[in-house]
Amino acid sequence: MKIIVGLGNPGTEYDNTRHNVGFTALDILAGESAKFRENKKFKALTYEDNGCLFVKPLTFMNNSGFSVRAVLDFYGLLPKSLGLFRKKEIDLSDILTVIHDDLDIEFGKFKTTLSSRSAGHRGVESIINSLKTQNFRRFRIGIKSAEQEFIPADKFVLAHFKANEKEALRELILNIKREL
Repeated sequence: MKIIVGLGNPGTEYDNTRHNVGFTALDILAGESAKFRENKKFKALTYEDNGCLFVKPLTFMNNSGFSVRAVLDFYGLLPKSLGLFRKKEIDLSDILTVIHDDLDIEFGKFKTTLSSRSAGHRGVESIINSLKTQNFRRFRIGIKSAEQEFIPADKFVLAHFKANEKEALRELILNIKREL
């Protein structure tokens, strides 16, 4: 089974915002007919199709690790504890993919990384801390634009995409689908 996690914040006020690009990506990747359902034990919206579990954590961005850990524990995808210590730096790159926004990448571009640090992204940091590893695959979707210079970062990431950006974002996510 492959786990594909899109990072974002729950609630309609965050729909179509730059910070919720992970949720947007899952909607496009899963397809229009996908019905995400709330899974209370994971504290997430989930949808399963073709051996992939799509996960939208409902814990808010900074606590995404809770949901990801709950999913991996439930499916037995983490090694068992060895006494008081858990095996460190396990490799989840074939199992776990996380999709999120990145302020340092130009809008319309993305980067794929394996085993990289959070680079200050608190949702990714939460996942790394919860899993005790950074060895998983990430798609970092660029949200950087010229407007960013004039708006504080915390406000910019919560800004909505413009109409002309929505189609470009859709095309970008379809390109990511080819790499999954």
